[in-house]
Order: sequence, then structure tokens, then C-alpha cells
Amino acid sequence: MAQRPNLLSHLQDLVTKFKNMTMAQDRFKFVFTANEAALEGVTDPIRLPNLIRKAMCLARAPISKYKVGAVGRASSGRVYLGVNVDFPGLPLHHSIHAEQFLVTNLALNYEKDLCKLAVAISTDGLEFGTPCGNCLQFLMEMSNALDMKILSKPKHEAGSFSSLRLLLPNVLPKGSPFLLEKRYNCLTLSGSAGEICSLDCSHLKRRALAAANNSFSTYTESPSGVALLDNDGNWYRGWYIESVASNPSLGPVQAALVDFVARSRGKMFNKIVQAVLVEKNNASVSQERTAKIILDTIAPNCDFKVFHCSVDCAKRLKYLRETLVIDTLGDYTGLHY
Repeated sequence: MAQRPNLLSHLQDLVTKFKNMTMAQDRFKFVFTANEAALEGVTDPIRLPNLIRKAMCLARAPISKYKVGAVGRASSGRVYLGVNVDFPGLPLHHSIHAEQFLVTNLALNYEKDLCKLAVAISTDGLEFGTPCGNCLQFLMEMSNALDMKILSKPKHEAGSFSSLRLLLPNVLPKGSPFLLEKRYNCLTLSGSAGEICSLDCSHLKRRALAAANNSFSTYTESPSGVALLDNDGNWYRGWYIESVASNPSLGPVQAALVDFVARSRGKMFNKIVQAVLVEKNNASVSQERTAKIILDTIAPNCDFKVFHCSVDCAKRLKYLRETLVIDTLGDYTGLHY
């Protein structure tokens, strides 16, 4: 007589498999809800370091061999990870700092601010301190910079938060635009760029245009966006984030690669098979050559295309009417590209 399967044993096997799948998924997690963060031991901001080892394990540092992790909390209650990313074969100035990664992660998830930040400054993840000058500049250009707190924690001692404004005061002139502010650049594809070249290309083109419309380029008015496609048909996007200090600016390819690292579940860059850049024709700052250099190096089989865009005046006027103050003469104030 055939033996009946043990239902309890079967259910236990299913639960074990589910737990293993969940653990594997969590390994590549870069965004945590408040409840998920609490399960990791982050029940209040002073406990952000509880996620630092997870962040450091996700860093990609084949050149420096120095893995940096950053953990930040937004006012929404969500907790974000940031990691440093090196690109073999490319100059170091193309690398992404952990704090830049984290801020870009916030932007890609449409967060409005960063309230608390913990950055590991030791290889064992036990010591926390001030971000580098490059990243301090990047952080100071956020709308809530004056209220942002940075964790300082020597090894084996209690930590405390210090105000970012004490570390880098008076960095921006009054009236300056801020990172993470909602943007719409009113861009449309130019000329034949709007024609369909293939289904994948058309899809990426639209994604790249949408990214360019989110781009923060108030100083050079050179918004741009990039969309990537991997070998499994998953897409990623990112946009140019400009700094008033120029050098800390993050290019659209790097921003899209932040999305790739955060969502591709550990895939290598050579799995990127298509890329589209959308930028203004004759822009003061063009991303085309730099984007090609990066992609040729890290994803040599990637098909890279560039399309140009321009400001749609009708969309711009409609946007201004809906969001900005227009005086009786038809002039407008407060506009930032």
C-alpha cells in the first residue's frame, strides 16, 4: 500500500524554501520600509549601523578594494542603502561614492529628503564619521540640508548625530535650487528622434526621455537621461544630477547604473545589452562621449544610441501656468531649468 505523503513535512519544506528565497532576495535589497528596517534592528535612527554590513557587502570596489557603505533614513520612514561602485578599466573620477549612490537611490524612488545618515569610515563597519568633501557638497545641495544629521560613532562607543550645517556652512547662495525637488523639464524628442527604430529602442527612448525630464541641471541647462536594458529584458533609468561645484555632479549613465546595481539582484555590468541617452542638441554639457566610454568599457556588447531633445514651449507654458506664479504681464518668476 502506497504511503500517504506527510502533509506537515511537506508544509515545512515549503516554508523552508520560502524563507531561503526571501533571504536570497533580501541580500540584494537597497530600500527598506520602516517595518522591514525594524526587522533588521533599525528601530530608530541611532541604529542605522545595524544595516551597514549589508550595505558594505553590496559595494562593487574591484579597483580600490575598499568597500564603503552608507545608510540613510528619509522622512517617509523608509531606509536606503548606498555603496561605492568602481568601474574596472576606467579613471577613478567615473566612480560612484556611497553617499552619491544613496542620494541617487532616493531620487529614483522620488523621496523628498534625507533626514539621518550613517557612513562607515572603517573597513570593519564599526566606525562612522563625516562624508568626504565631495559628498558633503552633494548633500548640502538638498532642500533639507540644514536639518540633516550625520552620525559620528567611534569604535565600540555610543554614537551621536551632528548637524550637516556645522560641517559645511554657507555653501549655497540664497534662492539656489535643491536636489530631490520635483522637476519637469518639458522636453520632447527632436525631429526624427521621435520615430520608432525598434520596439526595444522605442521603449528605452521613452524611458530615457522621462529620465531627462527629471534631470537636475539648473546651472548649465543641459538635462539628460539614460535608459538601460539587460539580457532578461529588465530596464533601468537614471538622470544627470548637477552640482553647483561642478565636479561632484553625477552623470546619467552612473545614475542609471545605480538603478541597475540596486535592482538587478547582483548582475554584472556586461549583462547590459542596450542603452539610450537622451540629451539636448548642442548642450553646454554633453554626456554622449563619456557615456560611450563607460558603456564600451563595462558592457562591450551593449548597443548604444543617442537621441536629442528640446524644450516643448507649449508644455513649458502649461507647466508654468500650473505650478509657478505668473504676473499680469505674462512674465514668470522662480523658474529653474
